[in-house]
Amino acid sequence: MRQKTGARTLILLRHGQTEWNANDRMQGQIDTDLTDLGRRQAKEAARELVSHKAIGLISSDLRRAYDTAQALAEHSGLEVVREPRLRETHLGDWQGMGDVEVDSLYPGARLEWRMDATFTPPGGESKLEVGARALPVVQELFDDRQDWPGASMILVAHGGLIAALTAALLDLPPRNWPALGGLANASWVQLSSHGPSLEKPGWRLDVWNAAAKVAPDVI
Repeated sequence: MRQKTGARTLILLRHGQTEWNANDRMQGQIDTDLTDLGRRQAKEAARELVSHKAIGLISSDLRRAYDTAQALAEHSGLEVVREPRLRETHLGDWQGMGDVEVDSLYPGARLEWRMDATFTPPGGESKLEVGARALPVVQELFDDRQDWPGASMILVAHGGLIAALTAALLDLPPRNWPALGGLANASWVQLSSHGPSLEKPGWRLDVWNAAAKVAPDVI
């Protein structure tokens, strides 16, 4: 069989809105559901991304990501593969708290967490640990999917996970990880690998925080 050629395209899609997103509560790995708006956002993202003709669809096993991925499955005909390594950052003692409560109990800690990839919330994971957890998922696809060159793979996950995985793929020094800002609900990141091998993948960042522009005031 002839080896396929071309760049490997990787799309990382954040889940649609949840009630916790709307109320500024820290979800981490707590399993929350999409709102009605979140489900509409997922459908709009699916309509936009179906043109990429993906050959694989992999999702965090948390419901908000999996249900977002199911919207893509309905448009693409692909089966969703659940992957626990794509779960959001474990936020330890912060999980379930609102932003205001965290700031009251841990003054200055949320800012430090955003600016320092090595900072670990009490009982949780650092961004570096999240990137190290998720990176093998892509490396295994790179090694196993001989049909990936010239095609797209879609991973559906969470804002913190996607930022950490992107930084890890680009091999950014930890001090530069905060350069990758937050992602809107149901927005996506696109990277492409132009390198010759798993050891030299040559990842490039093509798109950051793209969205289908579904606003609640026009629905």
